[in-house]
Amino acid sequence: MSEGTAREIEIAVKESIGVVPGLVISPPEAWAACVLAHGAGAGMRHAFLEETAGALFARGVATLRYEFPYMRSKGRRPDPPAVLEDTVRAAVAAAAREWPHLPVVAGGKSMGGRMTSRAAAAGPLSGVRGLVFLGFPLHAPGRAGSARGAHLAEVTVPMLFIQGTRDTLAQIDLIRELASSLGSRATLHVVEGGDHSFAVLKRSGRDPSEVKQEVVDTVVSWVRNLAA
Repeated sequence: MSEGTAREIEIAVKESIGVVPGLVISPPEAWAACVLAHGAGAGMRHAFLEETAGALFARGVATLRYEFPYMRSKGRRPDPPAVLEDTVRAAVAAAAREWPHLPVVAGGKSMGGRMTSRAAAAGPLSGVRGLVFLGFPLHAPGRAGSARGAHLAEVTVPMLFIQGTRDTLAQIDLIRELASSLGSRATLHVVEGGDHSFAVLKRSGRDPSEVKQEVVDTVVSWVRNLAA
């Protein structure tokens, strides 16, 4: 699959916010769909999301990537949380229209996943069966804490955390404690030696492509269980 396979769409958020772009990739016989939001510093065409969408495509999972308004306007600072959450809801609604008969999960990379969870905590995201966090940003680098995860107690759907042990935005012991506090709603998959983007050190002896496959295989297996 290449980036040229993606179909561009427009997602209307609110009149006060306007329209944001999206990229839809749908396999011929898709069995599930995933809505993916980008991290704070890179948009929907970032290599990480593009590669993730391509790997999901190969496994029969359709994806909708989208951008937050500040990326559309080339801003450097993320929009206020209310705007980001409204954008999440609009993207999820677009996915429901795109794939009305498929099970849908939503989430994304770093901030994108956290904003999806904040939106879900404020009120159920229509049609979304679960949330996927590709590196949940629990705290700022060097400022360990769990306050950013407090809202997850209000999320009612299953959640998948994929976290690296070298993630400077989420100490692994704190993520373990958070996942444990959420009970059966939370599934934690630890990427040994992975950083916030799941990159591993050369001395680990692990091939980066194997790590990427591990991440996507984990998502696919978890979604299959939800869809069963």
